[in-house]
Amino acid sequence: MKITRVSLWKLPLTSHKDYHMAGGKSCLTTDSMIVCVETDTGLRGWGENCPIPHYLPAYAQGVEPAIDYMMPEILGADPTGAESLMAKLDGYLLGHNYAKSVLDMAFWDLTAKAAKLPLYSLLGGRRSDTMPVYHSLTCVDPDEMARMAIEAKDSGVTQFQVKLGADNNWQADIARMRLVREAVGEGLFVYADWNCGASKLDAIRTARAVSDIDVMLEQPCETMEDCASVKRSTGLAMKLDESTKTIGDLLKAYQLDCLDATALKLSKFGGLSAARRTRDLCIHLGVKMCVEDTWGSDIVTAAALHLGASTDPKFLLNVCDLSSYVGPRLDSHAPARDTGFIGPSDKIGLGVTPDMDVLGQPIKIWD
Repeated sequence: MKITRVSLWKLPLTSHKDYHMAGGKSCLTTDSMIVCVETDTGLRGWGENCPIPHYLPAYAQGVEPAIDYMMPEILGADPTGAESLMAKLDGYLLGHNYAKSVLDMAFWDLTAKAAKLPLYSLLGGRRSDTMPVYHSLTCVDPDEMARMAIEAKDSGVTQFQVKLGADNNWQADIARMRLVREAVGEGLFVYADWNCGASKLDAIRTARAVSDIDVMLEQPCETMEDCASVKRSTGLAMKLDESTKTIGDLLKAYQLDCLDATALKLSKFGGLSAARRTRDLCIHLGVKMCVEDTWGSDIVTAAALHLGASTDPKFLLNVCDLSSYVGPRLDSHAPARDTGFIGPSDKIGLGVTPDMDVLGQPIKIWD
C-alpha cells in the first residue's frame, strides 16, 4: 500500500455554550484541521486535530506548513504500521507534535482498514464495551454551574469537571466546588481544573477551604513542582494535564508524587502511536487516565474512544465525547454518549465517515 494523495480541510467548530477557563482561555469557535490520506488501494484514512488557543504550543494554522514540509517523506510511503512511518517523520521534522497527530491518526485508520478490523483491535483489544464520560462545566456563576451539573447528572453522567479561575475570584472558586459537589451528591466523581491559572499560594488557600469535601484537583499551577506543593499542602489528589507532554514529564511528575491521574490527550503526545506508549507507561506506574484530546469533532473523538476501550478499565478514569460540545458534527452516525457512557464503533478502522457536504472543499491537496 502506498500513499498517493493527502487532502486537508479547515473546519470552524463552535461550542454550543460559551466555554471559559482560567487565564482568559476560552473555546468559542476554534478551527479543526482534518486530513484524508488516500492510497493506491482505494482505502482512505482520516485524522483530526483542533488546538485550543493559549492552551499548548500548538495552533491550527501551523498544521498545513508542517504537513507540507513532511510531504517528501509521506507521498509514496506505506502507511500501514503507523509507528514505522511516524518514526521517519519524527526524524525528518523535530517537534510539532500536534501537526503530526493528525497524520498519525489517519495512518492508524488505514492500518486498521487494511486489516479489516476496528482500530481498538490493534491497540490492545477491546477491554470495555462502554466508558464513562466526564462533563466539563464552563467557569461561570457558581449557581449556574451547579444547575448544569444537575442537568448532566440527570442525563446519566457520573463524573464532573469544574472549571475554575475565569474571574480571578478564589472565593467564587470555593463556591463552585462546594455547590457542584453538593448538587451531584456523594459517590459521583468531581474534580476542579484551573488550567494552570492559579499561583501556588492562591491554589493552596482555595484548596484548603474545600479539603473537607470529596474533590480532586487538576493542574492548578503552571509547573508540576508547584502542583506537587499544592498536593502536599492540602492532601487532595492531583491530576496533571498541561505540564505532562512527554514520557519524561510523566516520570518526573511521578517522582514528585503529583501524578494521581493525567490527561492523555492524543495531539499533546504526537498522536495515537505515542499516546499508546504513554498509556502503557501509565498502567505500569498505576496512574489513572482521561483519554481524550484538546478539542475537536467526531474523528478525534473516535480515535480517543478506540484507545480508551483498549485500556485496562482499572486505569481508565474517563473519556470525553468532544463532538457533543461543538457543531457541526462531521458524522451524524458516529458514537454519542448514552446515559453518561460511550463506546467506539465496531466498524473497521476509526468507524467514522465524514460528511463531505459539511467539510466542503479542501484548503490544500498534495499528490
